[in-house]
Amino acid sequence: MVVARAYLDHASTSVLRPEARDAMRPYLDSSFGDPGRLHAEGRATRVALETAREQVAACFGARPREVVFTSSGTEAANTAVAGALARTPGHVVTTAVEHSCVRDAVARASDEITVVGVDRLGRFDAGAVVAAVTDDTSLVSVQLANHEVGTVQPVAEVCAALRSRGVLVHVDACAAAGHVPVDFAALGADLCSVTSHKLGGPLGAGALFVRRGLRVPPLLVGGAQERARRGGMENVPAWVGFGAACAADDPAAEAPLQRALVDRATSVVDLVGGLERFGDGSLPNVLCLGVAGVEAEPILLGLDQQGVAVHSGSACSSETLEPSPVLEAMGVDADRSLRVSVGWSSTMPDVDRFVEVFPGIVERLRGLRSV
Repeated sequence: MVVARAYLDHASTSVLRPEARDAMRPYLDSSFGDPGRLHAEGRATRVALETAREQVAACFGARPREVVFTSSGTEAANTAVAGALARTPGHVVTTAVEHSCVRDAVARASDEITVVGVDRLGRFDAGAVVAAVTDDTSLVSVQLANHEVGTVQPVAEVCAALRSRGVLVHVDACAAAGHVPVDFAALGADLCSVTSHKLGGPLGAGALFVRRGLRVPPLLVGGAQERARRGGMENVPAWVGFGAACAADDPAAEAPLQRALVDRATSVVDLVGGLERFGDGSLPNVLCLGVAGVEAEPILLGLDQQGVAVHSGSACSSETLEPSPVLEAMGVDADRSLRVSVGWSSTMPDVDRFVEVFPGIVERLRGLRSV
């Protein structure tokens, strides 16, 4: 009998929502006009694109004119960092647990960087971030929720404290989007990056919200698309799918279900010795576990053989050969972590499968080490 696979890696990328697939299909099959043209085909795709912009704006508490579509959350974050520092070069304040797209963009754009540390839960102190700002600071870039351990950060406090100081604040909301409410206006940020594929939208779509009245130079030049804020042909199918996914997304309804699934997955802590939960559990769809005595890679392979897909932030299973910078910053074992993450399509049988097979895999691997 073939056992259905349990996909528990939604924090990497989620399953495409049927609403997004249905919305995209016409723009893959028959409606392919350049939205910058005045002919009927171009006008039709322009209407679809602007409808998607309104859907994304409504989902994230922004005005449609504040939405700049991008190819990904990574591009959105790079645009925010590079644009802010091209506008006003200077000192940058960020934190030790930011996603690599923010860390690398900051390192490329500035030689003056202050990195604020975090506690053992992966949370930064808003006061410490604000205190790191100097008269030369041009940008503060902080995450709304951590992508590895699921800790939601006190971003609104940072934005409120810096609102009157002339320092731009970029918020990376890619991990939070679709799982907790993200309200660009309420946050009070100047720039905010989100992505489509982690909330059930298609790959190849993201957005940068740019506060009304703020002008930052585009990262991609060579065209007047996106009101001259991003050059290049518009990816109409992906952005239409992003808008449809945003319209279908309902964090208020989905978050309690996701939290129940993560609570069930967390029961392995009582079944297997030597497990530690990393993070504070405030993001409802993420569970990060430290597993004593066993490397992450064989656990991942063992789970995969049993039809369960999860992820690890450790060196053996990521795209780089470095231990997790997030876990290192937290002061925990950066080489032995397992991330279980659920999404809109996850079910209790998916999580039950993980709970069923995980203890035996760990026990067997620990036994091999003692031989």
